[in-house]
Amino acid sequence: MKVGMQWVLIQPLLTEKITGLREQTNTVGFVVHPEANRVQVKQAVESLLKVKVEKVNLMNVRGKMKRLGRFAGRRSDWKKAFVTLKEGEKLEMYESA
Repeated sequence: MKVGMQWVLIQPLLTEKITGLREQTNTVGFVVHPEANRVQVKQAVESLLKVKVEKVNLMNVRGKMKRLGRFAGRRSDWKKAFVTLKEGEKLEMYESA
């Protein structure tokens, strides 16, 4: 299945770990479409956010089992991307947070 560029990036990840990575290595994180690959993520970030990307690392995250009393359920699996920006590039959405 081919994923459209506007559907590749689902939302930015704003966690303590990614905040530390952003300050140290200029890396930002996104929740991405489960079928997206590195090339699609790089193209989407560069075209939609107008920054230059150095590299992209992808990670599949398995959903956790959750219980509420005797009822058990499972969260959905999802994929996250760590995008390293080139030297001197910044994303405004992370600077205001």
